[in-house]
Amino acid sequence: MIKFGTGGWRALIGEEFTRENVQLLSQAMANIIKDQNCQNKGFVVGYDRRFLSDKAARWIAEVLAGNGVKVLFVNEIAPTPLIMFTVNRAEAEYGAAVTASHNPADYNGIKIFTRGGRDATEDTTKVIEDYIARVIKEDIQSIEFGQGVDNGRIQIADPFNTYIDTVLGMLDIEAIKKRRLKILLDPMYGVSRTCLQAVLVTARCELDIINDRHDTLFGGRLPSPNTQTLQRLRDMVVEKGYDIGIGTDGDADRLGIIDKNGDFIHPNNILALLYYYLLKYKGWKGGAVRNLATTHLLDKIARDFGEECHEVPVGFKHISSMMEARNALIGGESSGGLTIRGHIKGKDGIFAAGLLVEMLSVTGKSLSDLLKEIHEKYGYFHMVENDFRFSQDKKTELMKTLFTDKLLPDFGYEADRVSYSDGVKVYFKDGGWIIVRFSGTESLLRVFAEMDSEEKASIICEKMKEFLNI
Repeated sequence: MIKFGTGGWRALIGEEFTRENVQLLSQAMANIIKDQNCQNKGFVVGYDRRFLSDKAARWIAEVLAGNGVKVLFVNEIAPTPLIMFTVNRAEAEYGAAVTASHNPADYNGIKIFTRGGRDATEDTTKVIEDYIARVIKEDIQSIEFGQGVDNGRIQIADPFNTYIDTVLGMLDIEAIKKRRLKILLDPMYGVSRTCLQAVLVTARCELDIINDRHDTLFGGRLPSPNTQTLQRLRDMVVEKGYDIGIGTDGDADRLGIIDKNGDFIHPNNILALLYYYLLKYKGWKGGAVRNLATTHLLDKIARDFGEECHEVPVGFKHISSMMEARNALIGGESSGGLTIRGHIKGKDGIFAAGLLVEMLSVTGKSLSDLLKEIHEKYGYFHMVENDFRFSQDKKTELMKTLFTDKLLPDFGYEADRVSYSDGVKVYFKDGGWIIVRFSGTESLLRVFAEMDSEEKASIICEKMKEFLNI
């Protein structure tokens, strides 16, 4: 069965991610489009550098074209945010990116986008799953890619210049030019180099790039920018005296940052820095949206400026929907994805990197100086994150304990309330919290806690781990 999680459908290559399953999903999408009578409104298809991504993108295009659906096929490897941007700009009804984002190299997958260039909602993916369940192999209608191009059903799209110009138009390029920052980029063997290089070099930054060759094994590491995977970036930033090191994940919708001192800047702090910068230094107005596993520092910043911070379940589709509903200024998550009002309805590591470079240029301050300014004003927020793998039997046991019996350990802190909206989140009266939830993209149990010290956060995580026997 093809099941969608918080970041689309992802599966092991050769096991569930196969040509037949990609075609089944594509035929289901074609059936939906025909039932909605929007074959001529367009379906955007793009792909990243993963193994089979280029071929799978063609399989999707061939099935859609075989069903009479107009396809806009992005002409080369592309970041997911660029594909979402293209769905919006082309006023297409749907789109797809062939990617498994930051998952291990033996995974691939498909993210589905809807009109406006937004992540498909849970209601939409449920409809897609229902359609898939009714498709059999004999139903698949497909034509050769070249035939689709010749008859005009598949149109080759080249959206790079338009996307890059849009990003440049949202940044203070003159301020960046004056600062002439020295930047080191680690695309993690993914797809960010072309776009980020175009943006940063246009802004006269001195840019060097590592880990850029095409390697479907991602150099033997997860294409996820975190403190473990960005060690080479950290070492080189310090050794060569760069102002900032930027790492992007496999499909470039998330980023990780190394400051000039070699410190990894947690995505929570990236969000806080940018929100504070937009409010204080640019004088913009608007609230923030975060998922329930993201720092409450955003709440404090929002209150200080007379704004609200809204909490939503994990999945960027929830963030973008709430941003639109409340006209929020910024939305993001602790895994490194964010966007701001006026940009695409999804996370964009390329734009976020450009905005960080603008922040350094406009303020003339380092990341550590700006973080010190924030912490002195709002206090310290320390997050500890744990991931645990489990068997199916153990998952059944955990589900019963957490969601049926609703049992929790004694954390040693008085609870203000408990939420079951997405996993289990305990809010403590002193302002700290802990959340336990199953990942929507991998077979993992995630346990995150945030307190005013790392020691406290570690202790309550350990109490949860011992209670669940994981």
